[in-house]
Amino acid sequence: MTKITFSHLSTVPVDDIAAHMSDPILANHMPLLQGAWDAQRAADFVAMKEARWAQDGLGHWAILADGVYAGWGGFQREGPDWDFGLVLKPSAFGLGARITQQALEFARGDARIPSVTFLLPPSRTNLGALTRMGTEFEGEKTFDGALFRKYRLVTSAP
Repeated sequence: MTKITFSHLSTVPVDDIAAHMSDPILANHMPLLQGAWDAQRAADFVAMKEARWAQDGLGHWAILADGVYAGWGGFQREGPDWDFGLVLKPSAFGLGARITQQALEFARGDARIPSVTFLLPPSRTNLGALTRMGTEFEGEKTFDGALFRKYRLVTSAP
C-alpha cells in the first residue's frame, strides 16, 4: 500500500510544482487557475503558502506518496473557517479519498479546527464522497470572481 506523508511545500523542487500546476487536466475543476506556471510563479506560490503557516500556524502541505511529490493540499484559513483543499497530480487522483481521510484525522485531533469547509466549483458534480463524510451544504460563494459551492464538516466532538 502506498505510504502517504505530508511535508512543507518548500521541500519540493519548484520545477515539480510548476509542472504540476501547468497540467491542463487541472484547469477542468480549478476556475482560479489562470496562465502558465514557471519556476518563479511556483516559488511565489510556495512563499505565499509558507506565509500562511507563519501567520496561522497551519496551511497547505506537499503530499508525498511513497516519498514522491503527488500534489498539495491541506487547511487554509478563510475568514473564521478552515478550508480544506486538495490538488493532486493526475497520476495520484486515485489517492484523493485516502489523503482526505488522513487530513481529516489530523483536523479531528486539532482543537483549532472545529469544522472544515470545502469550496467546490459547480463543475464538480460527483459529490457522493462529501455526502458519505457527513458534510452539509451551506450555499454558494463567489471567490475572486468564480462561483463555488460551500460544504461544511464538523470535526470536533459535540
